[in-house]
Amino acid sequence: MTGTLRHLIGRMACALAALFAVAFAARFTATSAQAAAACPPTAQLPTTEQVRSGMREARDHGFLWRLRRDGRVSFLYGTVHVARVEWMYPGPRVLRALNASDTVALELDLLDPDIQRRLGGAVAAKAQGGGTPGSALPAEMQQRLQRQIEAECLPAQALAALSPEMQVVTLTTLAGRRDGLDPSYGIDIFLAGWAHAASKTVVSLETPELQIALLKADTEAERNEFVQGALAQLEAGQSRPMLRRMTQAWADGNLADFATYGEWCDCIKTDADSKAMARLLDDRNPALADAVAALHARGQRVFAAVGSLHMAGPMGLPALLAQRGFQVERLP
Repeated sequence: MTGTLRHLIGRMACALAALFAVAFAARFTATSAQAAAACPPTAQLPTTEQVRSGMREARDHGFLWRLRRDGRVSFLYGTVHVARVEWMYPGPRVLRALNASDTVALELDLLDPDIQRRLGGAVAAKAQGGGTPGSALPAEMQQRLQRQIEAECLPAQALAALSPEMQVVTLTTLAGRRDGLDPSYGIDIFLAGWAHAASKTVVSLETPELQIALLKADTEAERNEFVQGALAQLEAGQSRPMLRRMTQAWADGNLADFATYGEWCDCIKTDADSKAMARLLDDRNPALADAVAALHARGQRVFAAVGSLHMAGPMGLPALLAQRGFQVERLP
């Protein structure tokens, strides 16, 4: 191992400590009663030796494309925001693409202090009346939501600062912890730590304000319909198998499964679900493609990492970047 690589791993370990501090900022300590076997495991900060071992043994996962235009090469990488600890580390081909790039572009750089501050401000604004117009959730629905919060071993007020829509999405994300899938091991947040440790330029393709607004329903009725559907999935135990299938498809590089996500996730049943999915994916993709193209046009060699659900179909990022003049090549 070269001195440079040792130095990089040491810096990555420091960056990992910082990114876990961000990831755990909204975590709450369980009471002794909650610490029973029914509670999901808590993500652990890897040691320097574990980082070294993880990097040495890493395999390639996910979806990687080479982008050529104007005589330069950039890369597009499809990630997942919930993962197993061993999946965090980039495999050989992904690592080569990272090293060949001078700019790492993420949906949001969660290690950027300004992004952290603005995320907190946007959440606070929603909690102070900037969210969906209308009254609070119906009492029966609020009770069901509270039961799900307790089932995840979170204190009663753990998610109180979030809108109801954000609360159920957060709970859906946390549902995979019992299967070893944790947002603290999300691929994007590790890439942020790696990129800062490697002294790459790190940029955010979107804004915190946009991401918080994405889950804002247009009306009280739509909000209630969306929350009702998500709660029903959680109560029926459907969220965990959905997360397992989605993340395993990512680990196996199975893009076809992502292309048919809406058919098997059992999560798009109402007009509110369809509108929410459009806001979260197709409506964002043109601006994401424009942002990547603009960075490349400025002479940068970009490694753009975006959630894998943004990759499939005619409105997916590979197709949109091809429309913007890139030669797009999927790498196995």
